[in-house]
This record gives sequence, structure tokens and C-alpha cells, in this order.
Amino acid sequence: MRRREFIAGVGAAAGVAAVCQSKPIYAQAISGVSHRTVKANGIDLHFAEQGEGPLVVLCHGFPESWYSWRHQLPALSAAGFHAVAVDMRGYGQSGRPEAIDQYTLLHLVGDMVGLLDALGAEQAVIAGHDWGAPVAWHAALLRPDRFRAVIGLSVPYRPRSPVVPTSVMPRRDDAIFYQLYFQTPGVAEAELERDVRQTFVKILGNVPRGARDGATGFVGMVPRDGGFLAGRPTPVALPAWLNETDIDFYVSEFKRTGFRGGLNWYRNIDRNWELLAPFAGAKVTVPALYLAGDRDLVVAFQGMDQVIANLANDVPRLRGKIILSGCGHWTQQERASEVNGAMIDFLRQL
Repeated sequence: MRRREFIAGVGAAAGVAAVCQSKPIYAQAISGVSHRTVKANGIDLHFAEQGEGPLVVLCHGFPESWYSWRHQLPALSAAGFHAVAVDMRGYGQSGRPEAIDQYTLLHLVGDMVGLLDALGAEQAVIAGHDWGAPVAWHAALLRPDRFRAVIGLSVPYRPRSPVVPTSVMPRRDDAIFYQLYFQTPGVAEAELERDVRQTFVKILGNVPRGARDGATGFVGMVPRDGGFLAGRPTPVALPAWLNETDIDFYVSEFKRTGFRGGLNWYRNIDRNWELLAPFAGAKVTVPALYLAGDRDLVVAFQGMDQVIANLANDVPRLRGKIILSGCGHWTQQERASEVNGAMIDFLRQL
């Protein structure tokens, strides 16, 4: 299949989807925010929305939800945009296919194309945080006709590597990189679902500082005899940007859905590498903005400093790189005001 035909096909199966009202499962009373579910790319996609004007699609990461963008919805609405924060495939009130191979980047980009079709929108700006950032970057890469600009938070665009990704992830006798730990179905699910409240208090309540593993020099290592949460203390108090109501929301959602859907994204890392072979060396050609915190674990990954420094080589229309001092991984929640301002400034310049 020629490249042009392949791009046109991503998400083409979605068609024009019927729109229906969803019933929120939790009392998420945020003023002015409404909820809908659409049929897109063969699954239900639930989203929260606010505002009228040019469409901005917001893609969350792991382990999160549309709620991760709760501070951006009203700000973007007030600035004259139609903001749509999606429960991504495998999360919240959206569809959760059983098969692992239904969570590739092509499926996820197809979902976003299907969302635009369902909303009757020819184009949108797409933003993503954490795992949502690769979805946003690849939506812009594969379908620049539909996604006219992109905003990436935490995770920068990374061109396809020359080698299978998991083959070069760090491992040693007593510890492995966390993305390798997530590969075996059922293992991480059992740990994270054992006490969902403790999972979220530990993951969201501790700001990672990018400390390096003494034996390998890598961050993000998981002890083989422990788990992802091993060594993470229970914080004495939640950080200022997070409260018990926020924790309650995440706990309510993940007690119902479990973590399998989100973990399946990691189980397609090598499959994504295979599927994206036709796009090796391709550049993101639409206008772009990148934001991250200097205390983000992702920024501390080996080699990431060079990826960020040279981002404009692969994203030639990059209009800004903003590194927020003292900010951890949960960028748009931790520093909502600064993120909102940067996003709105970028959107208004388009």
C-alpha cells in the first residue's frame, strides 16, 4: 500500500458515527461541562466537553481519564474553543476491547479520526499527555489533513527507532524497566488493583524526581521481587494540586474498569514499531508545542535530553518548548494556569 493510501485509511472505518447521551457514573459536577458518548472506529468513546468554536481534542495518559483535563476544559471554553477531553480506548466509560492487539497506535489514532467524524468536524488541534502524547503526535504525523496542529505534554515526539523497542529496555537480575514489567498480562493488574486508593495516592501523590538507579543509571526500574509501587512511600499529605475528591474520582473509575485497558497500550510497543515501519524517518509537519516539567520522570529517561534538544529536527514547525521549573509528571494538573496560558497562546497564533 502506498503511503498516501495508508494515511487516508487510518480511522476510515469509523464513518459518520451516531451520537448519544451517556449517563455519568460519578457525580463529576464541573460547571459547564457536559458528557457524551459516540460510536467511533468500532467502539464507544465517552468524552467531556465544554465551549464552542474551533475543536481541541485532549488525550490523557496512564493511568488517567478525561478528568485529567478538568482544568483545561473551562479555560479553553472561555478562550473561544470547543474542548473535548476523551476517555481513551480502554478507560472510563469508553470501550475496552479484550484483545491486546486492539490497542495499537493505529487503533488509537483511528479512534481520534472517528471522533472527528462523529462530531462532524473536518479538523481539530490535538493535545496529549503521557501516553496520550504519542497518540497526538502520531495523529498529526499520519493525518495532518485532520489534525492541523499538535500539543505534546511530557512525552516528546520520537521518530521510529532502528531496533525493536523492548530489546533495548534496561534489565538486570534483580530489576527491570517498568515498561517490561507491564508486558505480562495479569501481573501489573494484580498489583495495581489490590488497593486502588493506595495505588493512586502513591502514583499521583509522589512527585518523581528522576532519581537514577545505581546499578544501571536508568530511571523507572522495578524490582523483580517487588513491583511498580515498591519503594513508593504513602505521602503524608497530598500535593497542593491534588485533593481527596480527585482521588475519589480516579478510584471510582478504576475500581469499575480495572487497569487492563491502559496496560494493554504498553503491550503493543513492539507491535507499534512494526506497524510504523512505512513511516521511519517521517516528520511531524503541522505546527506544534511541547511542554514538560523539569522534575518529570520521562524527561529523566536515558537519552531524552537529546530528544528534547533536537525536537525541531523531527518537528520542523515546532513553535515552542516550555520546561516548567519544579513541575513533575502530571503537567496539566500540577501547573494548570501555566499550561492553560501556553496552550491558549499557541492556539490563538494558528
